[in-house]
Amino acid sequence: MPTYVVLLNWTDQGVRNVKDTVARAQAFQATASQQGVQVKALYWTMGAYDGVIVLEAADEETAGAVLLSVAALGNVRAQTLRAFDADEMTRMIGKMP
Repeated sequence: MPTYVVLLNWTDQGVRNVKDTVARAQAFQATASQQGVQVKALYWTMGAYDGVIVLEAADEETAGAVLLSVAALGNVRAQTLRAFDADEMTRMIGKMP
């Protein structure tokens, strides 16, 4: 399954409700699992981003649907990056002219 790295920033609402962040993360993981998305890692971070999620989904539409559902709650904004492992990168390089 494709891997995605999601960079999160809290919205004003998310910061106001920061005490609920662990419960919100657990709810996200449950929702993701119900949609067939596997959360491989979830971290709170310091610096430019407030959190990072690594997940696997069958395709971009599935990943996008799960991430849109969490964004619609208004606590976070997300940037999603498609990640490639060494095997995938080797195949890409192999297709180069």
